[in-house]
Amino acid sequence: MLRVHNLNAWYGASHVLQDICLNVEKGEIVCLIGRNGAGKTTTLKSIMGLIDKSSGSVTFEGTELLGRPAHERFAHGLAYVPEERRIVSGLSVRENLRLGLVSSPNRRREAELIERTAEIFPRLAERLDQTAITMSGGEQQMLAIARALISDPKLIMLDEPSEGIMPVLVDEMFELFQNLKKSGTTMLLVEQNVELALGVADRAYVVDQGTVVHQASAAELLADADIQERYCSV
Repeated sequence: MLRVHNLNAWYGASHVLQDICLNVEKGEIVCLIGRNGAGKTTTLKSIMGLIDKSSGSVTFEGTELLGRPAHERFAHGLAYVPEERRIVSGLSVRENLRLGLVSSPNRRREAELIERTAEIFPRLAERLDQTAITMSGGEQQMLAIARALISDPKLIMLDEPSEGIMPVLVDEMFELFQNLKKSGTTMLLVEQNVELALGVADRAYVVDQGTVVHQASAAELLADADIQERYCSV
């Protein structure tokens, strides 16, 4: 579904990604693991078209996306949940969900899609008319994920979804990821909690200093204490 080949990216004169290569097949959960600052978030942003200067190839279902703006990549079926969530605090939960349909070809099905999304996220179903800023951090993260999913994307990319969230909500969130996978949702996940990420993923790439240094099945990496110690420990 997604093929990234020799992806390079720059922040100004700083060459932050160097020949990143990865693939995501339909129906998989693939995770990127590594230390803070390794280049994981920049990889997601580059795939989504949010980095000004990049080179290489990003193909999605056979279509080259590099050089296209983010909204066109979204129209092709890519969705992205950034670490900072970007919830519009003054709007209600329902209004935030509607924002996920603004550029979607499915926007005419708004009522149906909000109802379906509320069924997937029962915590949000109880709070559709509540102002988003009054919810807990974990509930706001759920809203950010729901807003990305409401457009029915073919692949969703999530950046550090467990960051700053109570353990009980983290467990609930990762159970949701497993259920989404069973329903056919494809995911590319960046997550600092290596054990959690590898517990739900099919495959994983280890990123260090802006390049992929290792790849394996999630089960193999979960059992490889040496790789985790070398590239993922703080």
